Amino acid sequence: MAADLAVGQRLRGLRQERGLSLKAVAALTGLSIGYLSQVERGLSSPSLRVLTQVADLFGVGLGALFGAPEHASADGIVTRAGERAALTLWRAGITKQLLTQGDGSLSLFLMQLAPEAGTGDEPLVHDGEEAGLVMEGALVLTVEGTTAELGPGDSFRFASRRPHRYRNPSPDRTAVVLWVNAVPRA
Repeated sequence: MAADLAVGQRLRGLRQERGLSLKAVAALTGLSIGYLSQVERGLSSPSLRVLTQVADLFGVGLGALFGAPEHASADGIVTRAGERAALTLWRAGITKQLLTQGDGSLSLFLMQLAPEAGTGDEPLVHDGEEAGLVMEGALVLTVEGTTAELGPGDSFRFASRRPHRYRNPSPDRTAVVLWVNAVPRA
């Protein structure tokens, strides 16, 4: 898929900018060299867990893995609705639109989870802090073994180093969540 190829190319670019080999990234993440090579070539679709793990290794937020908007504003302040960069994790049923420009420490996403979509059983752990607001549908959020079901208007905040996962429990409704990631900069 074109989405997998685009993400793979951005991962390769970040790896090369940092002067890291696939072998080094594999050793630091516990992922196989073959798998990382397939991801970089767009032959394998990485999970959200893998993407956050590699972004964390490279010292960037998840927003750095999105393509640049086609018509970004010159000042980097405004992102128009029709010009948002998007990341589609089609296997997981999750689409994230990046609502902010640049690779700053704060990224704002509009996330849609298809019915019964989620991050899976393996919790995510990465640098930073997260917060969000459920706008439509429902979200089941588990942070360090504590699970809460959130509905429209409910919000959350937690340190991203706390093991977490989430899913849309509905068999027939899409969940829409305004999600914020803040990643500390070195």
